[in-house]
Amino acid sequence: MNPLDALQPIITDTLEPLAPRTDSEARFPREMISALGKAGLLGLVSAASVGGQGKGLREAADVVSRIAQTCPSTAMVVCMHYCATAVLEQFGAEPVRRAIAQGQHLSTLAFSEAESRSHFWAPLSTARAEGDAVVLDARKSWVTSAFEADSYVWSSKPLAAEGASTLWLVDAKLAGLSQPGRFDGLGLRGNASTPVTAQGVRVKAADRLGDDGKGFDTMMGVVLPWFTVLSAACSVGLMDGAIARAAAHVGGTKHQHLGSALADLPTIRAYLARAKIKADMSRALMDDTLVAMGAGRADTMLRVLEVKAAAAENALEVTDIAMRVCGGAAFRKEAGIERLFRDARASSVMAPTSDVLYDFIGKAVTGLPLF
Repeated sequence: MNPLDALQPIITDTLEPLAPRTDSEARFPREMISALGKAGLLGLVSAASVGGQGKGLREAADVVSRIAQTCPSTAMVVCMHYCATAVLEQFGAEPVRRAIAQGQHLSTLAFSEAESRSHFWAPLSTARAEGDAVVLDARKSWVTSAFEADSYVWSSKPLAAEGASTLWLVDAKLAGLSQPGRFDGLGLRGNASTPVTAQGVRVKAADRLGDDGKGFDTMMGVVLPWFTVLSAACSVGLMDGAIARAAAHVGGTKHQHLGSALADLPTIRAYLARAKIKADMSRALMDDTLVAMGAGRADTMLRVLEVKAAAAENALEVTDIAMRVCGGAAFRKEAGIERLFRDARASSVMAPTSDVLYDFIGKAVTGLPLF
């Protein structure tokens, strides 16, 4: 079954009425996550051998993009869950993989830290052996679905080996995890993105995901491609949603004394044309990135770096156009355009930020090492 066929009734029945409240109340979309779990969509990329659908990044991007047309907050929660699941499918124990596949477990990434900022690949948090346990201490600066997810794919300095980082599966209910503050931000208000502090959090040695000191390899080889593509998918869906709302408004709004619609104005149509081109360019780049990854093309890493930056920056422009062509009506909450405008601001400053990606892309173009 096409995942989008299972998704559409959930969007109609649950997401569309929930999205305004998710934003206005900074409310985690628990009803939507539960519905996705029951429909098998939380287990979309889990292997069939553990009860999942066995789909890949392309199908995940389709789901995230479609959700983002209506609620980017929910799309980002799902984006992070799929990224974490991709790691767990490679290194996680069977029980957590089966729980995800059955739609009973939501996971997320816990990489960004106060000390290393957007350089998520360089954690300063620590891991130390203490008897049969490993003790984690950290100040994670932004964790999507913080204290709403069931687990975190967590980064730290290596336990004993050489290398930049080690990854762990951390149960979100473990003692020692605390939330310094709530999130009340400009956009993506419903994704529960807050700092998480770990003080003496004890995990099992078996909770390590991959070899000690090899977390950087997983971040670059698994997480970065999944995250940049799915972040781009969120931006692309957001652009599609903004364009659809703007087009509906200008097509249905009349100058009664002239007997014409706003869409009859060439300037309005030209603005929307530019927005549509930007959105379609972003989707085309995303599709080519997926093709490059599947074929193992030489330019795969370049595409992986480009796709998030391009979609994030285009989303800023497209949502600005949607606000412009709809005028004062766009400022009203019921139009849904100002919400997408605010949500679009997040991706360009979400690690790796557009500016960091531009530096990496420039290094790749000039033949310099990325790190």
